[in-house]
Amino acid sequence: MSYDPPTPPAELPAEVVDTLNGSSPETLTRIARYAEELATHKRREARLEADEANEESPEDRPDGVPSKATVTEKEINGNRYYYWQWRDGEKIRSQYKGPVNDDS
Repeated sequence: MSYDPPTPPAELPAEVVDTLNGSSPETLTRIARYAEELATHKRREARLEADEANEESPEDRPDGVPSKATVTEKEINGNRYYYWQWRDGEKIRSQYKGPVNDDS
């Protein structure tokens, strides 16, 4: 482990870097958690927009996945995956759809 501070990404505005450098470790942890949640939200929004543009037909769904199912993102062991998810009575059902591509 290096004792040198990390190098910020080049595309990060200087005022953001200054704010982060002036923050406590606890605040940085909260910022990191918020940033990850915000990134997940924005990926989901972009995916929903893309899904609306592609308008998946019921034939595109695997057998057993109802038309009311939505696509959700789950993180497992540091990897992100898409799952079909729907309510079946009192239970929430899920079926694997595929890995999340980090190209977005």
